[in-house]
Parts: sequence; structure tokens; C-alpha cells
Amino acid sequence: MEICTIMTRLGYGEEMRRWRVEKCREFDRLVETRSSHYIEITAGSKAEGLTFIFESDWDLLLVFKGVLCVEAGINIHTIPNDIHVFRMDTRVYPGHCRLLQERRAHTRFKQILNSLCDNGYGAVLLSSRLFLDECSASFTNPDVADLERAGPSIPGTFKGKLVFHVDRVPALRCHCPSILQRWAARTRHWPSPVIVQKVVSLGAYLTPVGFKGSDYKHMEWRMCFNTGETELVNNLNSTQTQVYVMLKMIVKDVLKPCKKEVTSYVIKNIVLWQAENNPQHNFYKRSFLYWLHDGLRDLKTAIVTQQLSYYMIPERNLMAASGLQEKQQSKWVADITDMMDEGPRVILRLQRIRQAVIASPEPMLWFSKIRMELEMLELEAFIRTAQCSDEPDVILQEINRRQDEILMEVKQRMRIDGCAVNHLKDIFFRILM
Repeated sequence: MEICTIMTRLGYGEEMRRWRVEKCREFDRLVETRSSHYIEITAGSKAEGLTFIFESDWDLLLVFKGVLCVEAGINIHTIPNDIHVFRMDTRVYPGHCRLLQERRAHTRFKQILNSLCDNGYGAVLLSSRLFLDECSASFTNPDVADLERAGPSIPGTFKGKLVFHVDRVPALRCHCPSILQRWAARTRHWPSPVIVQKVVSLGAYLTPVGFKGSDYKHMEWRMCFNTGETELVNNLNSTQTQVYVMLKMIVKDVLKPCKKEVTSYVIKNIVLWQAENNPQHNFYKRSFLYWLHDGLRDLKTAIVTQQLSYYMIPERNLMAASGLQEKQQSKWVADITDMMDEGPRVILRLQRIRQAVIASPEPMLWFSKIRMELEMLELEAFIRTAQCSDEPDVILQEINRRQDEILMEVKQRMRIDGCAVNHLKDIFFRILM
């Protein structure tokens, strides 16, 4: 229970989480009409409300309008004529497909037109690699410095008041009711039937990346369910989300993967399987360490066996082609075994948790209040910036004034405590990362 209290004070409590989720949704609604080409959707940990504003990259799914990919058996005559339609050929690695042009619309997307290829048998395929190349060349923004590409994403650094990273992933909308219905039909403890149907209604997307081990990965696309998965995570209870956060901390701070051999996405799937396979009433504050231990055991099994079923499409193995070397695998198995043997003391391996445990209650409460107010103000500033034109905004000015006031208070306290005092901008960034 004390660990759950510490997690809440660090900014991973239910109230703060809900605030972040709502502000991300509000931001998405504001930017939805900005582009005539695609819809921006916040994805990943930001949409789940489980990271500080500068703690990790801001993941954006850029979904092209006027394009639809459908699985076999879908009658395309029910789809409006102004929609460019591709048929999914799923006879590749599970969770992936190739795209055959089924019906060409009067499209204005050069990214699509320049990525079409003849397969030599009279059919036209959409190349994922060419599409990503085209998107990378066209997604230019004077406020974003592009970085080296990674997988299906086009990463960049946003040069605003503070520097932070964005990960833009171009995507196409995908209509695959049979895949979603197979997921929905599973026997489960969680989520509720209402949430299951909502996830089904949110549909799927295709991102331009093939299976790593495929000779034809440049022509393959990966199915993903970003909005549905966000809905699922947002319906986990506070104990489940805090287990999720701490498992991610362990991977980042203890295992320290260099080449994404184990990712936060692997942890998310472990937690989702955990939730589905166990009664929801078993997840409560006093059971936190039990489920953390259970999650570590599942992670260890995934590393040993190189097998973890994707929550939405179990036939897809998330550990396939992970690139995990034998030496690294042995070390991680030994590390996780040690952590499991440590019991509750495993949390002391995490610097952020350890500092919170040894901190005096009064300074910890003060810092918690300061940190949460600063982040809430910054999220509000994001919204105001999106809402307002270039003209001065009174509310935005007041937000900045209050932030400066808080930072001066922090600076003064640092001096009293004998700490080295940095520039206010550095203090602000460190508090919110």
C-alpha cells in the first residue's frame, strides 16, 4: 500500500492519469481539422496518461483520409466511391499483410500514388517502404527537426519553449471485422462486454513495416489497434496501471535494452494478458507486489522462450526477430531471477522509487504538489496554444506567470538546501521528465 502511495505522489496516481488522458483527447480534437490529408491521433503512453509530459516521446499516429484497407470477403460496393480501397492479403506472418489495389479513387495523395508497384502478375501492390520514404520526405515542419528513422516511425525533435521528441507514424485505416471478432469472442475476466464492443468499433490501422525476418518486408504492412489498446489501458484499475508503470521502469533502468530487444509494448501485452486472465477484484493495493512478481515471471518466460503472444492477435509472436543475443538473454534471466528472489526490496533498484522511499514526508509531499501543478499548467498551455492564433492570449500569459512563480519557489528551496541551482528552464524540464 505504501508503494502505491509513493507511485501516486510521483505522478502515477489515478487522478493525474485521468487528467493527462483528457488533455490528450482535447488536444487531438483541436488538431483534427488542421490537415486535409490525415488525422493526428495521440498514441502510446501519452494517450494512456502514464508518463510525464517530457518523460518519453510523444507518439502520433497520422492516419490518411480517403484510404481504406479491407480484409477478404468485404464487399467494396458498400464503400463510397471517393475512397481508395486496398485488399489485405494476410498470407504472410501473422499480424501482417500485403496490400493489393482493389479500387483507385481520384486521390490527391502522392504518397500513395508514388508507392504503387506492379507485382508482375497484373496486380498492383502498395509498398510499405516506398510509402514510408514518401511520408518522410513530405512530413516537413519548420518547428520539428527530423531524426534518423526507426521502424515505421518518423522521429523528430520539437523546437518549442522546451525541446521534446515526437514519433510520427503514418498509417492507413483498416477494416478487419473477422480479426476483431475473434478477439472479442475469447472467454475472459476483463474487460467488460461494453468495453469489448467499443474496442471492436474503434477498428484497426496498418503501419508501413513488415516482419523483420521476411524477405519481402518492404512490401508488408503491420496491423495495429492503437486506439483500441488505449481504451483497454484506460480501463485498467489503478493497481494494474501502477504495476505496468513499474515493470516499464524495471526494463528501462535495470535491464537497459540497447536495441529494443524488450520494449514497453512487450510489458503492455503482459499486463493486458494478466488483466484478461484473472478476476478484476484480485487487483487491489495490497496485491500490488504479487502482480509485480507475476509480471516479472511472465517477462522472464518471454525472454527464455522467445515467445509472447500479441494480445490482439495471439498468433503473432512479439518476441520473434527480437535480436536478443544468448549472452544478453542469460544475463537478463539471471537479473530477473534475482529481482524475484528479492521480494519487495526489488523496488529499491529503481532510483526514482528509492529516492521517494528515503525522502522525508514533508519535502516529498511538497515536491509532489509542485510537480503535478507544473504539469497540469503545461498541459493546459498545450491546449491554449492549439486553440489560439498568434495573438497574445491572457490565459496563456497567466499560465506562464504561475509557472515562473513555482520555479522561483523551487529555486529558492534548492538554495536553502545547499543544492546547485540551474537555469529555470533546466529545473522545469527535469521536474517534468
